[in-house]
Amino acid sequence: MNIRGIRVLLLCLIPVLISACSSLPNVNESEPEPEVERNVYTNLPGSNGEIIAVKIDDTNAAHPQQGVEFADIVFVTQVEAGLTRLMGIYSSNYPEVIGPVRSARISDLEILAQFGRVGFLYSGAQSKLRPVIAQSNLVNLSAERNPPTIYFNDPSRTPPYAMMVKPNLLLEKSESLAVAQSVGWSHGEISDKGKRIESVEINWPNAQYQAHWSKGEKLFLLKHNGKENFSSTGVALGSNMMVIQKIEITPSEYGDKFGGITPKNHVVGQGEAFLLRDGRVIKALWSRETASSQTKWTLLDGTEAKFADGQVWFFLTDQEPEFTYQASKRPTAGNNP
Repeated sequence: MNIRGIRVLLLCLIPVLISACSSLPNVNESEPEPEVERNVYTNLPGSNGEIIAVKIDDTNAAHPQQGVEFADIVFVTQVEAGLTRLMGIYSSNYPEVIGPVRSARISDLEILAQFGRVGFLYSGAQSKLRPVIAQSNLVNLSAERNPPTIYFNDPSRTPPYAMMVKPNLLLEKSESLAVAQSVGWSHGEISDKGKRIESVEINWPNAQYQAHWSKGEKLFLLKHNGKENFSSTGVALGSNMMVIQKIEITPSEYGDKFGGITPKNHVVGQGEAFLLRDGRVIKALWSRETASSQTKWTLLDGTEAKFADGQVWFFLTDQEPEFTYQASKRPTAGNNP
């Protein structure tokens, strides 16, 4: 074949080669990554599983608590004698053991109503409250209905601060529990109206929490009654999303066996709140029409108040928090004031 014939052949083959190459897979094109499921409460990677709520002792004798760091939400509420208790909401991580577990209170029902048919884990309840719990939209998963293989006393703790629970065993036998879904807040960027703070004190008649901003960990780390707040595994308790919710606290018709009146923490209505995130505090407003309604969170200008990603702590109190603000940086030579 002469040179001219070779050129003609190559010209004929070029379109074929181009077509063949274009049909080959592009090795540089990566498959799209599957979308990661995020928990609706924390916006962290995790499932939106069945919801359980666990009542946890919060007295000095109950510390260090076990399993609190795995909760998606933690409520701090006032009980008799001006002390506090915790209620952990779990839907994405269920630790092997949680506790020390304590008894139910009337305020728990109103707090939990917004979450739907929740599995409620607690040590017991006074006889007057039991029919009210039975009539509520909760699944009774208490120690009153479950054996010591699930609720047990930790030998390293002293009763009544020793009862612990294995939540996964209860989940295996429970049916028709609600799964995590929004109860009123969404996540987003921080408002530019926030003020930088170093710490805040949150008080009740006989209990105190302090939250200190850690620049290194980018978290508000907690102290309980003046002591660093660690879990039983040594994890420092804290978060980048904390809410001080100002509520009304009034005496209820219930009381403890020592004659103490049980306070009612009112979370239906409206009031002020302080959102702690990213080293700042932002004043906000909350409103909730009914017990089964979601809670709305707005800034003072009426726009939606956005939450940061992470475990959410709610401190329910009727006392004004005490903030320590960061000192303003003084302008240096060459900088505008």
